[in-house]
Amino acid sequence: MSIIKEFKEFAVRGNVVDMAVGIIIGAAFGKIVSSFVADVIMPPLGVLLGGVDFTDLTVVLRAAAGDVPEVTLRYGLFIQTVVDFTIVAFAVFVAIKFINRLKKKEEASPTPPEVPPPPSKEELLLAEIRDLLKKQSDA
Repeated sequence: MSIIKEFKEFAVRGNVVDMAVGIIIGAAFGKIVSSFVADVIMPPLGVLLGGVDFTDLTVVLRAAAGDVPEVTLRYGLFIQTVVDFTIVAFAVFVAIKFINRLKKKEEASPTPPEVPPPPSKEELLLAEIRDLLKKQSDA
C-alpha cells in the first residue's frame, strides 16, 4: 500500500475529521473567551479594585541596565489567564452536563413497542390449514 493511499485513509477517517473540527472550534471558542475576559470582565473588576488594569500589574525583579532589558513578573496577565481558564472550564462543564442530561432523557424515554405487521394471506391460509388438520386428527 502506498504512503499516499495510507495517508488518505487516515485523513478521511471519521475520528480524525471530528477531532480537527473540535480543535478548530475550540481555538475559536478560546479566542471568544479571552476577549470576553479581557474586554468585558476585567475592566469592571479593575474599576471595582480602584481603577487597576490587570495587564499592567507587574513586579520589577531587575531594572533595565544599559542594553539589558528589565526583568518583570507580570502577575496581572497571570490573573487574567486564570480567569480565562476558569470561565472556559465552567463553560465546558455546563456543556458536558447539558449533553449528559440529554443522553439520560434519551435513554430514559421508553420506545413505543413495535406493532407487528398483520399476517400475510399466506400465513392466514397456513393457519387455517393447520387448524383444519388439527380438527381432523382430534376427530
